[in-house]
Amino acid sequence: MKTAPITANYSIDVYSPDEQGSGSFDGGKISEIKPIPFPHESGGANRTGPLLYWAWASARGDGVIGMHPHQGFEIVSYVMEGSVGHTDTAGNNRRIGAGGIQAMQTGSGISHQEEMYGDRTEFFQVWFEPDMRQSLRKAPVYSEVQESDSPIQRVNSQVSLKQIIGPNGSLQLEAPVVWNEARIQSGASYTMPLDAHSFAALVVANGSATLNIGSDERALSRRDFAMIKTSSSETLKIAAGDKGATLSVITAHSDPGYPLISF
Repeated sequence: MKTAPITANYSIDVYSPDEQGSGSFDGGKISEIKPIPFPHESGGANRTGPLLYWAWASARGDGVIGMHPHQGFEIVSYVMEGSVGHTDTAGNNRRIGAGGIQAMQTGSGISHQEEMYGDRTEFFQVWFEPDMRQSLRKAPVYSEVQESDSPIQRVNSQVSLKQIIGPNGSLQLEAPVVWNEARIQSGASYTMPLDAHSFAALVVANGSATLNIGSDERALSRRDFAMIKTSSSETLKIAAGDKGATLSVITAHSDPGYPLISF
């Protein structure tokens, strides 16, 4: 792990794939690296604010993660390659392709299974913690968004943001988070403001990028993960490498304004 000195204003930690958590399912057909593993697991970064868990799952051939229960948390799967199926005890039986999004607001409780199809599947699964005092009282909800229905913000001719979660995103969750996929062409950069007492968690899905914040610079390759935490307002610059860059970037305030579960 590469750690920047903690200043009065921010800190930045970078984790290579080998430094992240890991796991597998279905006899090893499905493998995961975990930029943010569950609190009882080793490797990767610690949970921050309402962002509890982040896994990058890969499958070669068909695979299944069998029926299992969830309660309270909001769980989002974003398919990068291949297709992912979803079957649950509320009667949903769905399948989503590359660029699509599945979300479960698990509320008072639901069980589901995930299915992977074809030669190669890659997807993120991210867990967010809403206010459990309210979430556990609500019925579970499944929703999905096809690639063609996701809003795209054109920052300029070389930078675009696929808006996955947030006020302008495909999905609005109870947890106060924003998730954008930044697509940056070679030689271009994207500059984003960070609020005081907030964080930016990002994974390089394709290509490579260089992060600049304050006086610190960090080079990231595919599958690298960075966690940036601020105590004052800061500016993060993301510059793409010579083959461009695609990054998933999740931002939120470190204190969501409600109590978080202690593990």
